[in-house]
Amino acid sequence: MTSPTREALIGASRIVVKVGSSSLTTAEGGLDPARLDALVDALAARRAAGSQVVLVSSGAIAAGLAPLGIPRRPRDLATQQAAASVGQLALAHAYAASFGRYALTVGQVLLTADDVVRRSHYRNAQRTFSKLLALDTVPVVNENDTVATEEIRFGDNDRLAALVAHLVGADGLFLLSDVDALYDGDPRRGAANKIEEVTGDSDVDGVKAGTQGASGLGTGGMASKLAAARLASSAGIPVLLAAAADVPRALTCADVGTAFAATGTRLSARRFWLGHAAGAAGRLWLDDGAVAAVVHRRRSLLSAGITAVDGEFDAGDVVELLNLSGAVVARGVVAFDAVELPALIGRSSHELPAEQRREVVHADDLVPIRTF
Repeated sequence: MTSPTREALIGASRIVVKVGSSSLTTAEGGLDPARLDALVDALAARRAAGSQVVLVSSGAIAAGLAPLGIPRRPRDLATQQAAASVGQLALAHAYAASFGRYALTVGQVLLTADDVVRRSHYRNAQRTFSKLLALDTVPVVNENDTVATEEIRFGDNDRLAALVAHLVGADGLFLLSDVDALYDGDPRRGAANKIEEVTGDSDVDGVKAGTQGASGLGTGGMASKLAAARLASSAGIPVLLAAAADVPRALTCADVGTAFAATGTRLSARRFWLGHAAGAAGRLWLDDGAVAAVVHRRRSLLSAGITAVDGEFDAGDVVELLNLSGAVVARGVVAFDAVELPALIGRSSHELPAEQRREVVHADDLVPIRTF
């Protein structure tokens, strides 16, 4: 019997599909046309069945290695960017040709951190995706590795896919890689149990997820996929983690891989941006009373509940709110500059000058963070 989560993935009318570098390329030969065509075959079939499809594709750097005569993924940033510059053209051309077999038009969307961190850019990206889908195209998304240094060093397309899934209002997210499912250990190193369904914290207790893919071509690994699945599912989007080789079954009957149930409610674009997309410029530590007020009663943060401040930020920046143990419990838009706050710590509103008697973070600009 198919689970409700897998039924939701089968019936999703708008999906985001993410594929990793190792599923499209080899270090020796660049792009693998047969594997890319097999992926496009499955995506076109899902399109023909009535779903809108957004593809988040890694592979630009890996695709550029062979044309440049580079035997393995380089460590230095300049060579990575050069490979991305060459590989992005090869990748876009390959997708255009492959989707063209089905008379489908693709639109390339290259994103940087600013496009999901800055609110104005985030909204512009939403409009771009909306118009591309309205024009019956298949958006093909990648990080702009040629210019975005932070993404190459620290980013991964798994998290990008989760952010894009929310941004486009997807009903399902499919994370495809060279691993067929989530396991409670590394199956290459001995006995490990496959996890069929994830519905909450207890299902992933003790899971040891690696940070590097098996091929060495990508920047993610199971840890990034697990984090991305948690991010999307906590925002109300069911997720399927499966092998790229199983993509026909993943997109038709969803009877492969690991399914992650939607554990949270879908947030507004603004609240999702605050909670997950925006970069934090600083941190505020809260006492237990303030944590209870902010997280459980959804109240505004007042200066009396703050115990410490860290970072350089201005009023209007996003900051993280931490409990006394150092765990992030919420994020929000701060109403004071960093230089103003130390003098306000622990003081009640009636103790402050009239011009400073306001919330440090207003409840309307604050989002509690759920670990899973």
